Amino acid sequence: MSDALRVEGVNRRFGDRQVLSDITFDVGTGRMTGFVGANGAGKTTTMRIILGVLAADSGTVTWQGAPLGKEVRRQVGYMPEERGLYPKMSVHEQLVYLGRLHGMPLERVKRNADDLLERLGLGERAHDQLQHLSLGNQQRAQIAAALVHDPVLLVLDEPFSGLDPLAVDTVVSVLRERTSAGVPVLFSSHQLDVVERLCDDLVIIAAGQIRATGTRDDLRRQYAEPRYQLHVDGDAGWLRDQAGVSLVDLDGDRAVFDLAEGTDDQVVLHEALRRGPVRSFGPVVPSLAEIFREVTR
Repeated sequence: MSDALRVEGVNRRFGDRQVLSDITFDVGTGRMTGFVGANGAGKTTTMRIILGVLAADSGTVTWQGAPLGKEVRRQVGYMPEERGLYPKMSVHEQLVYLGRLHGMPLERVKRNADDLLERLGLGERAHDQLQHLSLGNQQRAQIAAALVHDPVLLVLDEPFSGLDPLAVDTVVSVLRERTSAGVPVLFSSHQLDVVERLCDDLVIIAAGQIRATGTRDDLRRQYAEPRYQLHVDGDAGWLRDQAGVSLVDLDGDRAVFDLAEGTDDQVVLHEALRRGPVRSFGPVVPSLAEIFREVTR
């Protein structure tokens, strides 16, 4: 994986309040990077510094190893958390307008607008004023506005807010097409279940500091406890008497347990199989929500 975008040592203060402290992370080429933190953690401020809307007090933002300047920023697709489109302008008209502001030829931007609106389920509403759309459809239009000029980098602040599960799947499909073409995507979201399903890499921020970064699977392994789960036919209560096993939770045929140091998990599995069919057995994998709570508490 190559790093297209790198944020390194970024600090930012508002008055006497330090809002970002030594923020450092990468967004890889063709990777979907989830940027997760509570309200006020520093996500939006970091994104605005990447876009050049705010200046960092210190630190650097680089694109493919060089300072991220105006020419590249013109090619970035940005979606702010606050809706910023024109309410009395038709959806298609303002997509074309925004694409033209990015320097895209008229016919090409019209084709892009038509295609995006169709893909995002807004084809029949293309010529309606934005203010006449539902909030969910306004969110889809906002996403289309970030994509219409074929950006080289996407920075999306809460793109899934207000979307139902089917709409989330539609947007995810469109974004995956971009990452498959090599476009890096940085997105923030409070919907940890969506982030867990979608992201390749994860950046967790709390109180203006990066608490964890890495691939989704690496973080799961890093924060996994030496804990196992077992689902058998019949009662799993026999685990109480199994050497080296400490039960954490027992519910009939399902059990969660810890193993003492030096205890072989395969010995437990062998004993379970000796007693009857085993439906599932394996280590407990922490969810993103559990990792988030662990690193931010």
